[in-house]
Amino acid sequence: MSVYDLAARAVRLLPPEAAHEATLAALEAGLGPKSGEADDPVLRTRIAGLDLPNPVGIAAGFDKDARVPDALLAAGFGFVEAGTVTPRPQPGNPKPRLFRLTADRAVINRMGFNNRGHDAARARMERRAGRPGVVGINLGANKDSADRNADYVAGLRAFWGLASYFTINISSPNTPGLRDLQSAGALDDLLHALDDARGALAGDAAAPPLFLKIAPDLDEDDLERIAGAARAGGVQGLIVSNTTTGRPAGLSDPQQGEKGGLSGAPLMAASTRMLRLARQAAGPNLTLIGTGGIASGADAFAKIRAGANAVQLYTALVFEGPGLVRRIKQDLAARLKSEGFASVAEAVGAGR
Repeated sequence: MSVYDLAARAVRLLPPEAAHEATLAALEAGLGPKSGEADDPVLRTRIAGLDLPNPVGIAAGFDKDARVPDALLAAGFGFVEAGTVTPRPQPGNPKPRLFRLTADRAVINRMGFNNRGHDAARARMERRAGRPGVVGINLGANKDSADRNADYVAGLRAFWGLASYFTINISSPNTPGLRDLQSAGALDDLLHALDDARGALAGDAAAPPLFLKIAPDLDEDDLERIAGAARAGGVQGLIVSNTTTGRPAGLSDPQQGEKGGLSGAPLMAASTRMLRLARQAAGPNLTLIGTGGIASGADAFAKIRAGANAVQLYTALVFEGPGLVRRIKQDLAARLKSEGFASVAEAVGAGR
């Protein structure tokens, strides 16, 4: 166990939100881990035109305000997704709003898109302009917005030329009414507005990829409809999936009854099933990023075999520490080779 994993264990003695802020502050101060070894070449991959040294990213929610993307890249992640960012700063929901379910290796959150707004995150992204590494921005809408479509379009404009890709978050359960944007008419309207804005911003140049982050609680008909709308609306990929409002059987932690979205180990099976269905609905050309419950190389490999082109994690870091990234990459590389795959891309969907 590394000194950073020991530090992460000590930080867990703090309340969850205080522990998270302490972790961000340490990373800002340059006290985070540094990956001193090159990734195994078998892990190199390409998603939606983006070249990644490895397919293991950190999900949105960890670095809401783009405070530490370069520190996370230095720690060994293949790509970083900052956010969710809304046009105007907002405090989020009342505290307490973040709960560790230690017995279940899970977290429940009802944060409510707490962030410092576009201006603060854009200033940080401007300071890192020109540095290497894939850093995407996850966009959201303000809770009290009168026009949520306009909020997402404003996000494209704010971070255009700074973000490697954009993710449209319409699946958080913690902003009232947000998941309604996944419904048929609302989603078509949103994607049309985004497509028009991207075309105007890009001109004759190539536009950054656009991903749509969906809920794990959709039925198969909704999933097929969303995949079809994504293809028709110029979306390059889906992130499968966000936190769940459900409570899988077998939870034992006393805090399991808290309201909010559940993430972590109990979400692995359901999100992987959703991923497999999403690959069937999306066909071979839509990029899929698998997230939800990943805590090992075996989990990452299962997502890839189910149809993911890349994966993201967050909750497992709370319990395993930052050394988990290196362990996942090493195990994933070994599994790819033992199964006879020369690359991540060869393994995508192999287990369907």
